Amino acid sequence: MVDVVVIGTGIMGACVARELSRYNLNVVVLDKENDVSNGTSKANSAIIHAGYDAVNGTLMAKYNVLGNAMFEDLCKEIEAPFKRVGSYVLAFTEEERPHLELLYDRGVKNGVPGLEILEGAEVLKREPNLNPNIVAALYAPTAGIVGPWEFVIKMLENAVENGVEVRLNSKVVDIQKVDGGYKVVTDKEEILTKTVINAAGVHADEINDMVSKKHFNIIPRKGEYFLLDKVQGTLVNSVIFQCPSKMGKGILVSCTVHGNLITGPTATDVESKDDVGNTIPEMDLIRREAVRSVPSVNFRDNIRNFAGLRAESDTGDFIIGEAEDAEGFFNIAGTKSPGLTSAPAIGVDVAKMVVEKLGNPTKKAKFKKNRHQIHFMDLTPEEKAEVIAKDPRYGRIICRCESITEGEIVDVIHRTLGARTVDGVKKRCRPGMGRCQGGFCGPRVQEILARELGKNLDDIVLDKTGAYILTGETKK
Repeated sequence: MVDVVVIGTGIMGACVARELSRYNLNVVVLDKENDVSNGTSKANSAIIHAGYDAVNGTLMAKYNVLGNAMFEDLCKEIEAPFKRVGSYVLAFTEEERPHLELLYDRGVKNGVPGLEILEGAEVLKREPNLNPNIVAALYAPTAGIVGPWEFVIKMLENAVENGVEVRLNSKVVDIQKVDGGYKVVTDKEEILTKTVINAAGVHADEINDMVSKKHFNIIPRKGEYFLLDKVQGTLVNSVIFQCPSKMGKGILVSCTVHGNLITGPTATDVESKDDVGNTIPEMDLIRREAVRSVPSVNFRDNIRNFAGLRAESDTGDFIIGEAEDAEGFFNIAGTKSPGLTSAPAIGVDVAKMVVEKLGNPTKKAKFKKNRHQIHFMDLTPEEKAEVIAKDPRYGRIICRCESITEGEIVDVIHRTLGARTVDGVKKRCRPGMGRCQGGFCGPRVQEILARELGKNLDDIVLDKTGAYILTGETKK
């Protein structure tokens, strides 16, 4: 019998698993997907929110501010990309100014530091490409941007380095109460465990209902996005919001940690928890709303559209902690925005709850760090020469758009929790993230994967199991 089963390898599962890896515990993390961070944690705004949106006294307000304060040091520790760029909420008319004041007061009560309401002229000095007609803005200096899937991958990689086991392609189909804990049934095996942590994202209600009669519902709320080329990436230097509505924080325009420009998301409640398709009406909405904030956004420089699902709970707040009628079963559910920001703090608290339930096991004497990952283009000329002298593969550029080398691709294949798919490589070191979206480097990445994994070329998939790129030879 293991000590803990964590269901889900998104940011919530990653944060709690890494925190549990500090203890002398046997922890198994399960996910139905072919790679980690393949759900909401892969498709979101990548914003670390300051904490003025959430209503005072909610778990969202508490964990947003706590999590925000943890991100900078945590990302340095695990080597994940993060920048504290600040954010602005724009008021386009005097009628919207009271909403800025509402957010300011709420943020102060939530403990958000450094908030200011600035007049339009001052905002335009800082962000000259904004709509010249804005009258005021709420400025939050603690807001930031992050690489969300890099963060998840590095957190889980670190957890595995410290003894956690991750089992992919393992869909949980049932959970049964047994003496001393639970039997978690997947489509592959049965696992006996003392405790369970439900971090299943939009499927968290389904997992909860396997063991608890205290039901909640997760409504999948779809958000669609444009990702623009780096030639648009300097239009703004921070995160630009509009006054929010009951459906969300509105259409944002933001720089990204890798130099692109992102705009979105929309907010549409959908029936299917697999509905991540883009739609013409929502794309048109983003175009109309984004140029209200930044009139010079050029959507002809779009390189990617995508959509993600937020886990909107019918309780109106995060659902964190042990289920009232299922001892040893812990929920991390309904973690819509600001879930990304809140995740590190939630991970710490839920890990504490589980550790206490398990009788306070001892901490490990030594906590291992991740092995350093080389990002070749960030090196000085002298450092590049030294790396190439040790491994000539770092001297061969595979992805021209992002300047990613063969050495980097080979490294992420052979790291802990290494890539096994084309998109797995893409998430870990960015070939295919640039202007051509893998049009040139994709086949070469596929070849490198096949060579390094000892597989046939047509066995390499894009992302999900069965998502084959090649089906056979056209000529013998």
